[in-house]
Amino acid sequence: MNNNYYAVIMAGGVGSRFWPVSTQEYPKQFHDMLGTGESLIQRTFNRINQLIPSDNILIATNKRYEDLVLKQLPKTTQQQLLLEPAMRNTAPCILYAALKIYDQNPEAVMLVAPSDHWIENETEFLNNIKTSFDATGKDDILMTLGIQPDAPNTGYGYIQFEQNSSVIKKVKNFTEKPHLKKAQEFLSSGDYLWNAGIFVWSAKSIINAFKNHLPEMVDILDDGNNVYNTDFEDDFIKSNYEKCENISIDFGIMERAKNVHVLPVDFDWNDLGTWGSLYNKLEKDTQENAIVGAKTIFRDASGNMVRTQNGKKVIIQGLNDFIVVEKDDVILICPRKDEQDIKQISAVAKEKF
Repeated sequence: MNNNYYAVIMAGGVGSRFWPVSTQEYPKQFHDMLGTGESLIQRTFNRINQLIPSDNILIATNKRYEDLVLKQLPKTTQQQLLLEPAMRNTAPCILYAALKIYDQNPEAVMLVAPSDHWIENETEFLNNIKTSFDATGKDDILMTLGIQPDAPNTGYGYIQFEQNSSVIKKVKNFTEKPHLKKAQEFLSSGDYLWNAGIFVWSAKSIINAFKNHLPEMVDILDDGNNVYNTDFEDDFIKSNYEKCENISIDFGIMERAKNVHVLPVDFDWNDLGTWGSLYNKLEKDTQENAIVGAKTIFRDASGNMVRTQNGKKVIIQGLNDFIVVEKDDVILICPRKDEQDIKQISAVAKEKF
């Protein structure tokens, strides 16, 4: 394994569209969402660990998930956790990681990946990361992986690239989640990819990009006292992190920088953002029902997504295209087409109960 290879797994989110399974106390990345025997973060760690030494994999998460991470990822130590004392979106967290990694190894190239995505073809994924590491180790470029779109999905951001013969393309621009007509235009034009939020760059290049585009943040997190990887790091982060601007890496850096490139990839990716995306990923019965955890009888019922505690017996009659989810003392029953409302529903439930 190459000791210049590093990764940061982003594991601070709450995944509120997966309520009631995903909660603030126990978010979706720590659940076995697909019934595979591994939680999403365990799968992500093990996948990356095939290419990157386990000591070089950092986990960025919220202070409240510290114990969960250490319990689920026995190969990690306290030193590998980047505990965010405040929610500040992805840019501060990535700068923190880059400064810490650069202090350990100025030659480092790093992968930034979400903890809760599903990747079917892991060999292809690792080949793509290797290609990206080679490129960013050589040139001062910021790279992102772009997923070949197979439908005009309005739930993803899009990346437009310059058509050329090289494998890695220069990015023209980023578009936030478009409406359907726009997404259809993007798809037919052939020079757009889905933005998966998976990034690769050298620690040196990303720190330079922050100096150019978010210099105030660099001043806050890099005060010249070399606190990273020392006993002073925790206190320094506790005192300073929340002074950082609340901004995503996409807005803060990627949309402003001139040296952004994309590698078009096709490793059968699913961002597992909603019950519907989970439904699409799971195997179905003859009536197109997807089941995790339950023992079921369906009568005149099709297209349902059912998830319960293990071995719960569920009988459904006359229900089509619904989400039925049970966790502890909560049952949610909601049409699949209204899955985007679940974030709102969870907030109402929290208030009422």
